[in-house]
Amino acid sequence: MSSYCAVPDSQRERFYEHTSYAFAPERGIPEYDPEEESSRADIGSRRGIYHGVDPNTGEGGVGRLEDVDDPPDPRAVCCHYWLETRIRGSTHSTPGLSAVATPPEHRREGNVRRLLAASLAEYRDRGATFSILWPFRYRFYNRYGWDTTNHYLRVTCDPADLGFARDAIDGDGQRGEFRSLEADDWTVLDQVHERWASRYDLSIVRDEPWWRHFVFERWTTDPFVYVLEREGEAVGYIVYTIDGERGDRKMAVSELAFVDRPAFFALLAFCADHDSQVDEVQIRQPTDTLFDDLHPSQHALEVERNTGPMARIVDVERTLSALDYPAIEETVSLAVTDPLVDWNDGTFGLEVDHGTGVCARADDHRSTATLDVSALSQLAVGARSVSALERAGRLSASDDVLDSLDRLFPRRTVFLDDGF
Repeated sequence: MSSYCAVPDSQRERFYEHTSYAFAPERGIPEYDPEEESSRADIGSRRGIYHGVDPNTGEGGVGRLEDVDDPPDPRAVCCHYWLETRIRGSTHSTPGLSAVATPPEHRREGNVRRLLAASLAEYRDRGATFSILWPFRYRFYNRYGWDTTNHYLRVTCDPADLGFARDAIDGDGQRGEFRSLEADDWTVLDQVHERWASRYDLSIVRDEPWWRHFVFERWTTDPFVYVLEREGEAVGYIVYTIDGERGDRKMAVSELAFVDRPAFFALLAFCADHDSQVDEVQIRQPTDTLFDDLHPSQHALEVERNTGPMARIVDVERTLSALDYPAIEETVSLAVTDPLVDWNDGTFGLEVDHGTGVCARADDHRSTATLDVSALSQLAVGARSVSALERAGRLSASDDVLDSLDRLFPRRTVFLDDGF
């Protein structure tokens, strides 16, 4: 008998050991110090798969072990973050799944599959539409229905190669002023982030704990955080660390957000001004970065394209009913397969009337389009187009149905880069 339960505080050390072994085994047996544990550990909800216990069941079908004498160690663990993201013009409940780990003595027992299925059931009970995660390996989570949402770029160059930005901002007189911020100043950055992130679907709606513990703090080294202001208004910010020894020192920019082109130039000039301290600048950017259009010598940049996070639909009926659609009238029938949960297996009818959709199970209908839940998830968040999925053999439908789906699910600019 296996049970899906909240990991009690009495087993925080065991949770720490399981995740440390899974993600950093080269460090050896970890020492757990609750006083040094990151404060972000209290933001997420720890869950585990337990064998041989019959716990009390709480809200969302989650077992509670507080009344179980000497509970066994969990055979698989994970952590959930209860997030909101922007999808097709609206905000949706999108839990983040993290820290999935199994100790070596309990691998190949199906524990992770049980954990993922139970997690989706909890998400469903909570009314979530999508689930997101950062995979350690794409194919592992893809076989359970998650798929890639977006890619991101890692742009690397000598800081001197960003000197062109100084000339650009000096020419238009919009250099602005920089000042260092601490976590208590998070609202200053939030106003910039709201404007910048509104351009990207799946961007996380950040709250104060997120700013404090996921932006101003890092797993190992807390970053430098600077805001750019013009006439007292925040128009950009930069988050970065500096690593390495003199002669091989790197400025790693994890966030660079801005509201207009002059602010982008000013942030690049800020990086260039570190040329006496660092030998290399590395900046994470979305694939539609302005580097492509504004840098005068592209050959000076080393641009690496990386696969980003993954997403999957939690409940087909609820999710497709909750999305915003173009102001059209369309009716389609979808035959969906889900390798993990049975409530998404079957045929579903979707009726859209001037932007509002209603999706319901319709197993007695003949399907007009066939796809699995990972393809449908990419379509729903706008990560892949109908034609791309059809060409890849992941979506099968007649030409007129493909046209209908293309009108219902136009491609979106998706960029999720928050780590959790």
